[in-house]
Amino acid sequence: MRAGAVPDFPIIDSHIHLADPGRLSYPWMAEVPALNRVVLPADLKRAAAPVEIEGLVFVEVDAAAGAEVAEAEWIDGLTTRQPSGEPKIRGAVASLPLELGPDAIRADLDRLLQLKSFRGVRRLIQGQADPEFCTRPDFVAAVQLLGQRDVPFDICIYERQLPAAIRLVEACPDVRFVLDHIAKPRIRDGLMEPWRTNLVALARHENVWCKISGVATEADHRNWTAGELRPYIAHAIDVFGFERVMFGGDWHVAELAIRYPRWVEIVDGVVASATADEKHRLYRDNAIGFYRL
Repeated sequence: MRAGAVPDFPIIDSHIHLADPGRLSYPWMAEVPALNRVVLPADLKRAAAPVEIEGLVFVEVDAAAGAEVAEAEWIDGLTTRQPSGEPKIRGAVASLPLELGPDAIRADLDRLLQLKSFRGVRRLIQGQADPEFCTRPDFVAAVQLLGQRDVPFDICIYERQLPAAIRLVEACPDVRFVLDHIAKPRIRDGLMEPWRTNLVALARHENVWCKISGVATEADHRNWTAGELRPYIAHAIDVFGFERVMFGGDWHVAELAIRYPRWVEIVDGVVASATADEKHRLYRDNAIGFYRL
């Protein structure tokens, strides 16, 4: 690949959102008209061109409470009838209300484990008012249950929640974690600290990986520049290394700030000097390994 180009091999996108507001309720999406629409793999293919996406990992879209398993079952059903030529759903990360504790989620987790596409769990932490939300005893115990079932957990937070996320990771050494969106640093405000230092601390835990995703949406949606985004991307790759990073498009949410091909071009520019093996790790191999696709 050359700087500013797109990968010359098919990629595996580790972070894609699919939705059908006619089938499931997404209360937050109703307040964001630009996103409140049906989005399926065929739409992703059109939006991503000329980037070739071989496969994707679906990540839950914060459907209405009580619809977590229904969302995962809908996605699982899509995997049985995927037309040729579309990006294939290779895995799915479902939502569970982990704050209710392990006993409350055990039955739903068992249902999810029966789905062919199920590969992980995410419970959105970013919007929680309680800074200790993810360190509450019930939440920690539920995440530990995921580890017992060999189910990884996606950490989705703002940078201010990194200290709590580190404590969660420390309490769950047997869980495989992946940090979504490089912990959403304050790019809009031009701030690197304390995000930069806290990310180093999190990366010291070898059971934590990082998605290079969702960066442009943390900048000014209309006035960001590639120069603003690059230092954050570079730092995340530097501290986790090419062994523990994976590319994510964060589509369709990312369209609030950036088009898919442009996001790939920016990431590719940051890793222009990387080896072919490192680029394959970033763009496909690490997602396959982490989610066991």
